[in-house]
Amino acid sequence: MAAPSAWERNMRVLEDLRVGKRVLAAWRDGSEHEAVVLDQRPKDPALRRRGLPFVDPSKLPLARREYYLHYEGHDKRLDEWAAYECLVAVARADEDDTTSCSAGTGDTLVSAATAAAGRPLRARKRRASSLAADSTLQAMESEHAEATKIKNIQTVQFGRWEVDCWYYSPYPDEYCVDHLFLCEHTLRYFRRLSTLRKHEAACELRSPPGTEIYRDMERSLCVFEVDGREHKEYCQNLCLLAKLFLDHKTLYFDVDPFYFYVLCETDEEGAHIVGYFSKEKHSPEGFNLSCILTLPPYQRKGYGKFLISLSYELSKREGKTGSPERPLSDLGRLSYRSYWGFVILSALASEEDGGLTIRELSDSTRIRVEDIVSTLQDLGLVKLWKGQHVVSISEGAIDRYVKGSGAAALLCKPSLLAWPQASGSKTPAKAALPSQAARRSASKPRTGSANSSDSAAAAADSAAASTRHRDA
Repeated sequence: MAAPSAWERNMRVLEDLRVGKRVLAAWRDGSEHEAVVLDQRPKDPALRRRGLPFVDPSKLPLARREYYLHYEGHDKRLDEWAAYECLVAVARADEDDTTSCSAGTGDTLVSAATAAAGRPLRARKRRASSLAADSTLQAMESEHAEATKIKNIQTVQFGRWEVDCWYYSPYPDEYCVDHLFLCEHTLRYFRRLSTLRKHEAACELRSPPGTEIYRDMERSLCVFEVDGREHKEYCQNLCLLAKLFLDHKTLYFDVDPFYFYVLCETDEEGAHIVGYFSKEKHSPEGFNLSCILTLPPYQRKGYGKFLISLSYELSKREGKTGSPERPLSDLGRLSYRSYWGFVILSALASEEDGGLTIRELSDSTRIRVEDIVSTLQDLGLVKLWKGQHVVSISEGAIDRYVKGSGAAALLCKPSLLAWPQASGSKTPAKAALPSQAARRSASKPRTGSANSSDSAAAAADSAAASTRHRDA
């Protein structure tokens, strides 16, 4: 009897697909990518409708199932539901991975016990306490990762945009649907477009709540300061929306201790949210920014650096040095590094005698000394000279970096910032807004998977996302 071919072996294993299986999935460009099956569900949306009896997908024919795939080597934002027809083959045997993982764990435990045997009792107790704390933290992180590994909402529509979601967000269970609708001014969420339209007909808001502290008529931009205590529902809804695009965000409901600075583009229809950053009202660590997000349709336009520059302008008004709360996301780290580099080298370029110290740089820019030093090191400008670390850079190199960065194209203009607001002061006058009917009649372009800003790796992932398969 002839041995089964490779294709026949792959088909046999694919027929036994289950959670944890590694497969090769085909994208629209014809390329194949290794992925892990995280979950499965009925392909027919009618079988997943809320209120119906649970349908076990493993009892359905393969053609009537969908599989949730995580593409290895890619960010979680590319995870998606894929039909069985998109799966090409099994990537490698799961048993090999299980065996190697178990052996590695055993070796680690034996090595740790052997190494600890010769240590003093006090040192062993300290190490045991540290290991217990690490174990608890790892257990909490594992539990969080398990609960959030699958996106509960696939696309979200707000204003004139429809955007693919990147990550899990803890919306109420009854609103965890494939397509969620949001009011762009109140950020209230709805399961049906008809319900959103009824809300819009009664909603009189044309901008975020709070105090308008910045308006740039030339660039059609404005910023609102929203107090988490005074406008709790809006700020909670903003955090839920942000979590769809931020993997490590943890603040959802305890918004009272924070201010939210919401950046908007303005037109004849009103103010349309672009992004925001949050900031603790009283930060013992001196953080001037807790969370930052530019919504996907507005990324790669410089708005991230605008929000960062605004946070430092607020620090200047407060007379404090500031720094963002850690850890930073990959995109946030790149945005800050670009902003810090531009501001620091611009300050050096404007210094005539070249006698500027790092402390003086910190006082003028309100960037922490540690952030200045790390930025200079990243740029390769810190040299060892006569046993001391010095900053070594030519004027030509500074000019080339400042002109080439383009960061000055969209930064906060201090003269347009009305902050802090004097007691009893009024917000800047707002332009007249059209009727709700006129607003609904406007065209509504749509965007697919969101591109990331300031990150070559994220841009590559976004380019890959555009070539992935889409189920019919």
